[in-house]
Amino acid sequence: MLDLQHFILFVLAALMLNITPGNDMIFVISRSLSYGTRAGVYAALGIALGCFVHTFAAAAGLSVIIQQSEVLFNIIRYAGAGYLIYIGIKSFMEKPTAMVFSQSDNNKNTNLKILRQGTITNVLNPKVSLFFLAFLPQFINPQVENVSTQILLLGLWFNFSGTVVNILIAILFSKVIAKLKNFQRFWQIQNKISGAVLVGLGLQIALKK
Repeated sequence: MLDLQHFILFVLAALMLNITPGNDMIFVISRSLSYGTRAGVYAALGIALGCFVHTFAAAAGLSVIIQQSEVLFNIIRYAGAGYLIYIGIKSFMEKPTAMVFSQSDNNKNTNLKILRQGTITNVLNPKVSLFFLAFLPQFINPQVENVSTQILLLGLWFNFSGTVVNILIAILFSKVIAKLKNFQRFWQIQNKISGAVLVGLGLQIALKK
């Protein structure tokens, strides 16, 4: 099984990577700013669900297939980028409402939609799968037969750690921004910024080699 020393190193390395701003954190922040704490938490949970897919794919060896097939990699990458751009454009065009930051009135359908968005954007990001393939094996014991089990356990821990960080980020940003909930002009500008960030994120994924 996992060597304790390697696992401790992995936990520290995973935490450092989890707190480093990236695509997932930006998505959580944008949803928290637009819809509040609960929406940010749902975004984090959606990303976690997507991460489960990559974890099991890495354990099953599907990541190797994606890595070796440039066509498949690009299809998934462009699909994910296109979906982010679509969400960004909708956010950019959306008009802010008085309930946009109401914690108690947070719409269940909106939360479920954000959960679905987080899952889809993560699943359709093959770089996450390739990251798991490159990062996780550095901390396994290759002398043990159950390599897939080791990768699965490390992936699950990485996902757990990242989800906790993203939820804390959602709470932090929504609480700070809540102070500005009565400034309608701010929300008009924020919706545009949030949409532009998501579009930029999609373009970055699509154009980055």
